[in-house]
Amino acid sequence: MEIILLERIADLGVLGDRIKVKPGYARNYLIPKGKATEATSKNIARFEARRAELERVAFEALAKAKARAEQLAELIVTLSVKSGSEGRLFGSVGAADIANAVSAAGIELQKYEVRLPEGSIRQTGEYDVDLHLHPEIKTQIRVNVIAET
Repeated sequence: MEIILLERIADLGVLGDRIKVKPGYARNYLIPKGKATEATSKNIARFEARRAELERVAFEALAKAKARAEQLAELIVTLSVKSGSEGRLFGSVGAADIANAVSAAGIELQKYEVRLPEGSIRQTGEYDVDLHLHPEIKTQIRVNVIAET
């Protein structure tokens, strides 16, 4: 199925690209989420009429992500959690916990923007956590997990 991308999507393309994808991926994910539209002559004309507006929205999203990345670059998040005598946590620290702590510090962060490739944090210590704020903007923050007293 041929589609027109309405925004930049990692591993697929950028705004305005006409690409072929599997029909289920287009119908079940890309089109309902507003990330793409079917490449019919009517939709191509509609896209070309809206192209400037879509590019402006994409530029604003990129600028907002850059500003957030600059704020986050200097942030150190400290989480106090219950742990055993050897530093092993009773439970774990996940993406939602980190996102909530950063949001409490005054910088908006969503759970899906936090990347923990090795899974949840289960030991006390210092960790560098990757954040994907935009397909083009990635940054890291320092997370200190300390034992609750």
